[in-house]
Amino acid sequence: MVEEYLKNIKLQFQSYKTVADKTLAQLTEKDLYWKYNEESNDIASIMIHMSENMLSRWTDFFDSDGEKDWRDRESEFATQDLSDVELIQRWEQGWNCLFDALESLDETNFHRPIQIRNKKVKLVESITRQIAHYPYHIGQIAFIGKMILNEKWTSPSIPKGKSKEYIQSEFDKNAK
Repeated sequence: MVEEYLKNIKLQFQSYKTVADKTLAQLTEKDLYWKYNEESNDIASIMIHMSENMLSRWTDFFDSDGEKDWRDRESEFATQDLSDVELIQRWEQGWNCLFDALESLDETNFHRPIQIRNKKVKLVESITRQIAHYPYHIGQIAFIGKMILNEKWTSPSIPKGKSKEYIQSEFDKNAK
């Protein structure tokens, strides 16, 4: 059961990352810093926030608290001054940390508790928390991307007005 769960969770995280990556691929460096208003976050800040969250939660997660001393959450939402290449490097660093952590899990360690903010939690609770947290922000990235690109937007999932075609192609693919 643990192996099946971990396989599924990795696929889910990868599918969320793919939506974000397909959105990011359509945007310019300038687009990554666009804000609807001053109270809004730009995509660059969301990317840094997600990466730092992943690094904090998944680095040495069995041996140290998931809220690392070195993390400065407030600065994650400040205006970033990174190139698109640097942003992508930071983005990938966080995702690699997450996927490496998931790859390290198996039947022998899956039930070990971890600590987040000085509270012992079950590992599955932490994974569930993150599987809800990351798509929340990926939805923001996609929504902001769609606002920026407008009619030039290419959907990273099922395009508007193409549901029937997509569902039929899935039925056809799965019938093979």
